[in-house]
Amino acid sequence: MTQLPTPDSPALTDGPTPTDGGTSSALTWRGRRLYRHGVPHRILSGGLHYFRVHPDLWRDRIRRLADMGLNTVDTYVPWNFHQPSADQAPRFDGWRDLERFVRTVGEEGLDVVVRPGPYICAEWSNGGLPSWLTGRDVAIRSSDPAFTDAAGRWFDELIPRLAALQACEGGPIVAVQVENEFGSYGDDHDYLRWNRASLSSRGIRELLFTADGPTELMLDGGTLPGTLTAVTLGSKPEAARELLSSRRPDEPFVVAEFWNGWFDHWGERHHVRGVESVVHTLEGILADGGSVSLYMAHGGTNFGLWAGANESDGRLQPTVTSYDSDAPIAEDGALTPKFHAVRELLGVDGPVRVPERLPTLPPATVPLVHRADLLPGLRAVPAPTSTGPRPASFEQLGLDAGMVLHTAHPRVPSGKQQLRLTDVRDKALVFADGVEVASDLVLSGAGAPVRLEVLVESLGRVNYGPFVGGHKGLLGPVLVDRRTVQGWESTPIALQEWSEADLARAVAAGPPATNTGFAVATLDVDAPADTFLALPGSGRGLVWVNDFLLGRYWNIGPQVTLYCPAPLLREGANTITVLELERLGTTLELRDRAELGPTEEYIEEFD
Repeated sequence: MTQLPTPDSPALTDGPTPTDGGTSSALTWRGRRLYRHGVPHRILSGGLHYFRVHPDLWRDRIRRLADMGLNTVDTYVPWNFHQPSADQAPRFDGWRDLERFVRTVGEEGLDVVVRPGPYICAEWSNGGLPSWLTGRDVAIRSSDPAFTDAAGRWFDELIPRLAALQACEGGPIVAVQVENEFGSYGDDHDYLRWNRASLSSRGIRELLFTADGPTELMLDGGTLPGTLTAVTLGSKPEAARELLSSRRPDEPFVVAEFWNGWFDHWGERHHVRGVESVVHTLEGILADGGSVSLYMAHGGTNFGLWAGANESDGRLQPTVTSYDSDAPIAEDGALTPKFHAVRELLGVDGPVRVPERLPTLPPATVPLVHRADLLPGLRAVPAPTSTGPRPASFEQLGLDAGMVLHTAHPRVPSGKQQLRLTDVRDKALVFADGVEVASDLVLSGAGAPVRLEVLVESLGRVNYGPFVGGHKGLLGPVLVDRRTVQGWESTPIALQEWSEADLARAVAAGPPATNTGFAVATLDVDAPADTFLALPGSGRGLVWVNDFLLGRYWNIGPQVTLYCPAPLLREGANTITVLELERLGTTLELRDRAELGPTEEYIEEFD
């Protein structure tokens, strides 16, 4: 492989010596070159999201990035992760301790690039925007005061924390992004200027930059005069460099996201990208002093119900639980051939400090004991109920993710009657007098009222494009023949907020009489280690490890196993709880490697 020039080589030092432009920022640029405190510099960054990695593993993953030869970590900040409820202040403790993560990166000798949004995309639910905000009548990602006032209050909490960790304050943060790929969404430059001013007025003095796809359309919408323009791409860096040079001839070439892999949707194949393709494109990016961030360097996991979705031609494409993304550092931290190839390209020849893989539990099969049926288990967990003529949406119930159980009592004439759900977001199970109705939704009436229950599940909020902020639930009328069913009770089922006591209530609502609902497996562990959980014979549902919601499984694939990191387990007995929505198998399997499904080569390209 081609050896890259060092920071002292002519390829990186030609051009005039920079000045700091009257600021104290660590990174400056001039004459198409980037400098760090006046020394020629190249950002070699990797995407690593603290919210997708267990906090006890942050340092391990950071070290793996450093061992690959990177000098910088970049992370998004998901607003909805820190402030899931409008009536509660944002949290920055525990898993949400962003400051601890940033300090840990600095302790390992790396710089930090922060991308605070407020919109982040990232295949994260709602693109990081809280559903309590997008559920209102507000023009998101715009200069609408209803949006900027709320985002400003969030920035009041967030940005001073970041400002205190800037390089100019002795911390590791060297750059902050203005919004995120705004040019692929809109062209409200007043909003972009508001975003940039909001960062500066709250203390950000390090390098500010925008990032957009390398097309005229996207750069027109997402760039600002006087702010460094970076691009995001998966291929054709030479064309992107030429386009940027024609528009910003004095600026360095910075690729804020190089998509060296790709994410997966349920029901599709597992996306991979060959090592040679990655190395070839990376060489093109780094030529002539280019800077880069590998997206992702380590993907991690969409724990809980935080996975986002795409929407295409009216069809939802929910993202899987794994965010492995075929990254150089796999979901469980394993070092892949891509890791070693990138390391070689970057000219790193020292020892790798970290192990190739962390220890795993031995493979095993554990009985899965069915304890409670679906509806009794869900009803056993207390939740406030809303009543009204129409079913209440998730947003009206203050529910971000999970399910809603809608109940009505329509009188159904004798004979076969067609039931229609006109707008479901995203998936519904229908029950008549406690019995699940077949997929053709034909009711057998007897001229009497029927207890009609519709269980609606969100499969993930759209994170990219014009449909970000869409509502969830039973949004359109429910019809018996042509007659609208009115008079509904709507009960939110906030699965992501369930406590250990809530799980115990659901499990104790037995005995079971169907093949769906709640089941339990007991896992005895001598010493906690990583493992991969599989549910052969089961259909679709959720898994908790002890009281932690690990994520969604679905037999349509591609993902087969759920990664369970060692810190979620404890010595001795561990309780695995399964909520099955289609058909429950009889066993839980522990496997020693990830199984992410049949592969498909994928390289994202712009026309």
